[in-house]
Amino acid sequence: MLLDVFLPIGLLIVVAKLAEGVLGRFGLSSIIAFTLTGVLLGPATGIVEPSHDLNLFLEIGIFVLFFIVGLDEIDVPGFVATMRGRYFAAAIISVVVSLMAALVVTSDLFGVDLGLGLAFDEALALAGILSLSSLGLAAKVLSDSGTLKQPIGLKIFTIVIIAEIASLLVVGFTVGEHGHDVSLVAVLALLGKIVGFVVVAWLLSAKVLPVVIVSLQRIFNVPELSFGLLLGGLFLVVVGAENMGLHGTIGALLFGAALSGLSQGVRDDIMPGMRSASEGFFVPLFFASAGLHFDLSFLDLAPATAAGLVLVPLAGKFAGAFLGTYVTRLDAPFALATGLMSKGVAEIAFLLVLFESGVIAKDLFSLLVLTMFGYILFMPSIINFAVRRAVLSEHPQLPSTVAPSFARYALEGVKVRTVMDTTGEYPGSDTSVAEFIDRWTVPHQHDYLVMDGGEVSGIVSTSGLHSVRRGSRASATLGEVVRPCTLSADPDEPIHDALEQMTNAPQSVIPVTDPESGRFLGSVTSADVIHLILLMEEIETELKEMGSE
Repeated sequence: MLLDVFLPIGLLIVVAKLAEGVLGRFGLSSIIAFTLTGVLLGPATGIVEPSHDLNLFLEIGIFVLFFIVGLDEIDVPGFVATMRGRYFAAAIISVVVSLMAALVVTSDLFGVDLGLGLAFDEALALAGILSLSSLGLAAKVLSDSGTLKQPIGLKIFTIVIIAEIASLLVVGFTVGEHGHDVSLVAVLALLGKIVGFVVVAWLLSAKVLPVVIVSLQRIFNVPELSFGLLLGGLFLVVVGAENMGLHGTIGALLFGAALSGLSQGVRDDIMPGMRSASEGFFVPLFFASAGLHFDLSFLDLAPATAAGLVLVPLAGKFAGAFLGTYVTRLDAPFALATGLMSKGVAEIAFLLVLFESGVIAKDLFSLLVLTMFGYILFMPSIINFAVRRAVLSEHPQLPSTVAPSFARYALEGVKVRTVMDTTGEYPGSDTSVAEFIDRWTVPHQHDYLVMDGGEVSGIVSTSGLHSVRRGSRASATLGEVVRPCTLSADPDEPIHDALEQMTNAPQSVIPVTDPESGRFLGSVTSADVIHLILLMEEIETELKEMGSE
């Protein structure tokens, strides 16, 4: 009967949103409000019980949720751009140590048997979930405290986004409704499927879908056409992922990640409807449904089992985070380590996937959901404490590349013209390589525009100069090593759109041109964006000093 289907859904959504408003006044996360709604209407009172029809809506919510996580938190180009830096090394060390510590208690590989009875791929999936870091939570905490736009905020954001993607790759290999063979051949085959799926999803969503959406909207002028195409495309991608042997949630996550590179104009057209449906319906229902499965059965777990599952991954995660930042000699290792300890939405969602697929029992699910609540409740205060006590060196080692996702979080509303350098001089094609190295190169900048007659001739990179023999550099010219530049930025476009272009190229400089005449106006480099962040901190410090006088 329709009454049996829609009554519990209506109750869960209404109570969840009301609880969000009430608990929000006390600074509690909406995720906690939604989950407590499920506990209240489910195990506590028995008003709502899990059912097949409710689980159908739950599965839709899972896919929409992971799509939003992928769109907001997964920055694959930014991840690739940092692969040779200290931040990448620190994040990978953190993930590896954390993963190994979690495997101590989720598997019997190290002689510790807590009686979970998990196959290795299932134990690895659970360990991967316990090793996750939440960029969403870290970014929100830093944004609320006003430190996201500061150098320490950029450092934490960069290292957390790398660690989150690395852990998600581990979970992507193993989580699902069916186990995977973990032999070398099977792992390589699955890796090939994921890479192939990512490439196809990226081509469709970043290259094809935006053009199709704009063209169809212009031809048909149908209300919410882009939203409908996106939502339908999401479910088609989920089906495609399942047919390739991946879990649908990974497909939704990758689809969102592929769309994260959309221009701001296309995002503004697509996302309002998706966010309204997600935040008003699917996400509250999803986490309320998670609360329906929560009970106190975890109290029956052996004390050693409960303590091991909570404390060992916690200690391993912090040890790995601190070790990674300390070994790579990054500033403020304690602050960076606490940033890596942030956990949020994705962990509870993946735990529910494991529970629904029968990998973990209700007692284990309830214990770990309660543990995630602890992270959500207490980590914001700990992160803020660590950030306030952080001491950076006079010349802090900042990331060499600014991830486009950081600009979307921290530099919203900043246009290219704000960062554009209009006063710089540029070498010409006839400039000798030796003269260029002596006069034009500066620290932390790898790519430079080459100008001839007021027009951009191309780009020369410091790595490209290595092909010129040291003895020939006085006679060799930049014209011999310059490469074409096909990118350009509009002075009135968001700065993260320009960063997206540079990251995908990849190159660290982009010319800015007049959109109508094509006239060269200036340039923007990744270093310019970092200088803006440093300047914002200096201005804020000066304002505080003026206010205290």
